[in-house]
Amino acid sequence: MRTEEAISTRRAVKHYDPNHSMTPEEVNELLSLAILSPTAFNIQNWRFVVVSDPELRKQIREVAWDQAQVTDASLFIVLCADMKSWEKQPNRYWVNAPKEVQEFMLPAIDNYYRGKEQVQRDEAMRSCGIAAQTLMLAAKSMGYDSCPMDGFDFEKVAELIHLPADYVIAMFVAIGKGTKEAWPRPGQLDLDELIIEDRFA
Repeated sequence: MRTEEAISTRRAVKHYDPNHSMTPEEVNELLSLAILSPTAFNIQNWRFVVVSDPELRKQIREVAWDQAQVTDASLFIVLCADMKSWEKQPNRYWVNAPKEVQEFMLPAIDNYYRGKEQVQRDEAMRSCGIAAQTLMLAAKSMGYDSCPMDGFDFEKVAELIHLPADYVIAMFVAIGKGTKEAWPRPGQLDLDELIIEDRFA
């Protein structure tokens, strides 16, 4: 499937075949593509909590407005970010770079993030948003449907998955075999309203 087709046909599908299973190879391929998503300074701050335990999925569904895709999707991911990944052995992110690049990047990472809690959180959300779109487009190219989700109690889900204190939940991504098409697109704004030339008036 061409990239253009994956973009134009990807929709937030809510209904999935609960009896369908993705193969381990498919899941590995999908996640391997997702981790190619870009992150600032290559800090790779996303974390993919793949929830396979049926009972845990039921518990998450209870605090997610009883949305069926939580339990019925073949693959259910709580997409999180480690907001402190920038200071956890950052040399790992540039281990294959030339020494002079490492000597520049490592202090730059520290300077950009240290003491800047809002920057850390903003960067976490940006990174997870990009990774989620990568996941969904890759899923579409593999013949699967997907749904990004934020309709849930973040604090309760954090408790259920034992989220570390320095992590944040960005969203869920449900992936599987859709059984019901998404509604027709409800309305796209014109490019003229969305594109600003150079600066706002």
